[in-house]
Amino acid sequence: MDDEVPATLRHAAERAVDEATLLDALAALTAQPTPYGRERATAHRVADWAATRWPELSWQVDPLARTAGTPDSANLVGGSVLGDRPELLIYSHLDTSLTGAADFDAPITGRRTPAPALELSGPAREVVSGFGLGVARAAAAAALVGYAAAAEACRAAGRPHRLTLLLAATGTHRDDPTAGPDDGVAPAPTVGGVLHHLEDRPLPAAAIVAKTSPGILTAEPGAMFLRVRLTSGFHPALFRDTATPPGGLLVHLGVLVEALEEFRHAHLARRADPDAPVGAELGIGAVRAGQPGKPDLLPGVVDVHLYLTTVPGDDPRQITDALRATLTRRLRDTPLAGCGVAVTGHPAHPSAATPVDAAICRHAGGAWLAAHGRPAPPVRGWTGSTDGVVLRRRGVPTVRLGPPALPPDPTDPRRERYAVPELMRFARLYADIALRHQQASTG
Repeated sequence: MDDEVPATLRHAAERAVDEATLLDALAALTAQPTPYGRERATAHRVADWAATRWPELSWQVDPLARTAGTPDSANLVGGSVLGDRPELLIYSHLDTSLTGAADFDAPITGRRTPAPALELSGPAREVVSGFGLGVARAAAAAALVGYAAAAEACRAAGRPHRLTLLLAATGTHRDDPTAGPDDGVAPAPTVGGVLHHLEDRPLPAAAIVAKTSPGILTAEPGAMFLRVRLTSGFHPALFRDTATPPGGLLVHLGVLVEALEEFRHAHLARRADPDAPVGAELGIGAVRAGQPGKPDLLPGVVDVHLYLTTVPGDDPRQITDALRATLTRRLRDTPLAGCGVAVTGHPAHPSAATPVDAAICRHAGGAWLAAHGRPAPPVRGWTGSTDGVVLRRRGVPTVRLGPPALPPDPTDPRRERYAVPELMRFARLYADIALRHQQASTG
């Protein structure tokens, strides 16, 4: 098959990507907080704006209430079909890692001020900054505009195509800290926006994940959550010396952290491979203990929550068992020896890869070369996991690529920054991949 796109079609798509439209897309995406599970209002706002801008394209708000259990969660789905061609899905997500609400964000960011609004800066107003651009509003805006540009160009030229844009709900990783038994591996969390989208539809022929990336990712690690729970008896603070352990659980938390770090170093060392496209990582993300309003009572339970990315061959149950064994051994001769220790593993999804010789990889590589004037840099040891693994595990050849971020604002790291010319470049790049996909499918 010949996947060389006619110059007139490519130029039409390039011209359809304009800065004002991209910034309008960003404004619609960032107009209000879009936390995990509460994306519906933003989905409607963006759909209304897009339907006015591109009335010839289909825009649908698809609620997730049926599968996710919340009436406030919804996908935004754009569609353009002419003739009978294999579908290309262009994916990003609506929700952000931080929520924009101080009650959730402040323990992470250390700030209780309102989330920074979208703004342009620089001598030529060439830098856009604001909240949630990294995950994933900047890439989502570029994907939306690139998708529409490719669809417009194809429709104007009468070119057969089947293009779908999915801005999904619940696209960031979340765990229910109360889920699962005290031991063993609990089932995965709720069904997300991608799974909901695929539920009643034929699988697309290929997919693009639009998120910030160092190059073109053809593989991504999996993800799992771990919870370590320490337990002891009830003790008032004034009798701390008679507590088990003496002084209470929190006095000896450093012993547990050292044991967890020992496990991490051994775990990563066993998976070290400088040539592998994906890598493992583990981090302690949260500690919960006691009641802030009653600090005169020593906590009898301490929960430590960890996030871990998994590589091919990893078994979540074996990882959970290995961590439990390490802690049992490591805490045996410490003041925590008399305390209960339970380890729970919650797998989100396993790692997955697309063969590098898949057509979508060739299309992405060709579009990258055309946009940058050089091949995409090789990616090694990548530790970021997205819904791309969900698509790959269902047999959908998938690539991930997206605009690079500038360093965040040093006065407020929540203000993430992107160069507008780079967002424009990637919008055109997404459109180019879409055109190459459709051209290759013409036979």
